[in-house]
Amino acid sequence: MSLDEASADLLRRLSPQVLGALVRRYGDFTRAEDAAQEAVVAAVEAWPRDGVPEHPAAWLHTVAARRYVDQVRSEVARARRERTVLDTTPRDALVGPPPDVEAPRDDLLELFLLCCHPALPASAQLALTLRAVGGLTTAEVAAAFLVPEKTMGQRIFRAKQRLREAGARFALPPAAELGPRLAVVRQVLYLMFNEGYSASSGPQLRRADLTRQALRLTRRLHERLPDDGETTGLLALMTLTEARAAARVGPAGELVPLYEQDRLRWDRTAIAEGSALVVHALSTSPPGPYQIQAAIAAVHAEAPSTEDTDWPQVLALYELLEHLAPNPVATLSRAVAAGMVHGPAAGLALLGQVESALAAHHRLHAVRAHLLELAGDRAAAAAAWRRAAELAGSDPERRHLHRRAAAAGDPGHNETR
Repeated sequence: MSLDEASADLLRRLSPQVLGALVRRYGDFTRAEDAAQEAVVAAVEAWPRDGVPEHPAAWLHTVAARRYVDQVRSEVARARRERTVLDTTPRDALVGPPPDVEAPRDDLLELFLLCCHPALPASAQLALTLRAVGGLTTAEVAAAFLVPEKTMGQRIFRAKQRLREAGARFALPPAAELGPRLAVVRQVLYLMFNEGYSASSGPQLRRADLTRQALRLTRRLHERLPDDGETTGLLALMTLTEARAAARVGPAGELVPLYEQDRLRWDRTAIAEGSALVVHALSTSPPGPYQIQAAIAAVHAEAPSTEDTDWPQVLALYELLEHLAPNPVATLSRAVAAGMVHGPAAGLALLGQVESALAAHHRLHAVRAHLLELAGDRAAAAAAWRRAAELAGSDPERRHLHRRAAAAGDPGHNETR
């Protein structure tokens, strides 16, 4: 037996709370993360058989606390210090108060800040927080970084060890460190949302549990920092993007691209909220990358159709984004906008700038195929769609790319292979 979707979503929502409670009580992130993971495994085994407990949070806290204490006792015994420690340490100090009598508390953002410790390089901060707090598997984190799963597993292990060596504690960082660490937290939330909105692998196009978690955390961060322009911009970007989610998936779970979506199915309330957040952020703080991406999303959300989209404004915004935060993905998106404004040749010319960086990413080849179709070169477009399909990770995206290859003039291509 396996967990149903509602129970799995509940478990994903509660497990970071359990981790936070353990770290807050005991102060050892590495042991706490191991114990929380063991509690999750125990729930996956027990809940389908016995039913979800009446108080699932207390159940997880209790199991995790026992696992933590078992770890400590095992390590003490191996070091031949068990008697000394257990005789001199009060039991309450070892196990803490019973989890079910503790007041509920959301420690997620504090956990994010702990994982974004300055002793870790930025890539390790991102990987550790996505894995330990964000709820992504090691394989999903590896896909987000475009590295092998084994490499990412080693990176996460080293990051946890480094946190322990650095004596990282569960507390707000000094004021001088808060800004840089918040920037990494925003990156983590952004990557978590992206993985939920467009899954890197697997049978489903999206993972609503991850997008909900990312939105919830970003709203909480915005509540704490309402005057932070980039946090506001990130919330706006997520809200505007999620507003289109219902129209992005067809009745059979297939991918529906932006230009084919029924815009009447877009969430107009969410679009109004996101647009207002963009206006507020840009009018009260210097522009940042998340604000600019949110502004681009607002232009798309407010357009009645693809043809009626203000593509010159989109292109100008992508140019500003590249100036503020140069990266290959922004250049790739600018190529699409340039193709719509100046013609497909202009867009294709830009792809040479990101060819080496994104050669193994399916979106480079999908953009090339799209621009080649606009240019009328259907044979080359079909080949590019096929290459994109070969590199795509999720099943719905792969099937969509195969269909595009067939539609571009390759009817003999088998989309199921």
